Amino acid sequence: MSILVSVPVVTYNAAEFVEETLESIFNQTHQNIQLIVSDDCSKDDTVAVVEKWCNQQRVKDRFADIKILTVPQNTGVSANVNRAIKACLSNWIGMVAGDDVFLPNKVKDNMEFVRDNPDAQIIFSQVKVYQDTFEEKNYIKSVPSSYPNNLMDQSFGAEDQYKLLLLSDRIQYTPSYFFNKQALEKVGGYDECNRLVEDYPMWLKLTHSGEKLYYFHKATVGYRMHSNATNNNGQDVLIKPSVINSFLARKKYAHPHLPKLLVLEENWTYNIAIIFKKMGITKKTKLNEILYKFSTVYANPFFYCNSIVKKIN
Repeated sequence: MSILVSVPVVTYNAAEFVEETLESIFNQTHQNIQLIVSDDCSKDDTVAVVEKWCNQQRVKDRFADIKILTVPQNTGVSANVNRAIKACLSNWIGMVAGDDVFLPNKVKDNMEFVRDNPDAQIIFSQVKVYQDTFEEKNYIKSVPSSYPNNLMDQSFGAEDQYKLLLLSDRIQYTPSYFFNKQALEKVGGYDECNRLVEDYPMWLKLTHSGEKLYYFHKATVGYRMHSNATNNNGQDVLIKPSVINSFLARKKYAHPHLPKLLVLEENWTYNIAIIFKKMGITKKTKLNEILYKFSTVYANPFFYCNSIVKKIN
């Protein structure tokens, strides 16, 4: 029998999409799978949809184990992910959001990579991005489009990756994440104080601990862009939620290890974003974009200081 792999589905208000996610796990070519659904107190019918789907005899026969986890109140993404991981029976875990899908060979491809790369504990692969539905007519792009030549360069070790991640989160293919449970336990799991930005702090913790991030260039996951997504940035919003949320994560995990001038430059940008929001300048118009760029870049004194330091160095 093949090695058991745990597949947690983390959900919040995913009733419209979660059945498609579950079917994609059901249709995996790898057979020995534990299914976990961890719901963060959805306000819609997500749990009811999941329970109905899991109660089918074909589903019970398909999986080695099925667990449905619920909580009485919303706790945030990080806490939801921690609960899901804790329930995993296998050390090997492929996690998926309740509005995305696994491509049929997702688990098989990752386990083959593990077999061929015994040191790999944290693995990424390519992600296919779609708008609203996973129909070819709605396909947008695959990320990364080509084999990464920076963060995931095969010659880089964990320390190299850590230094690059301190500058910015360079992993836009997070949905492909496949990992060993013990590696996350060693760094204390996800930071539950950060309710919305769970991934970037984890990449920093892992690489700082000496855990190299691995990658293979093959699509394994379908990512859905839609208006109801928890991390939806919106098309007509000037100040995206990620600007605020990412700054708070960087302030805690990255800023203590960065040059003072770079921290001051980021602080300036963050404060401008807060001022714009308080003034109600939030709609993405051409004039507002020009004003925002001027305020965060050209009027940012630390931007010029950093440029001078870079040239000197």
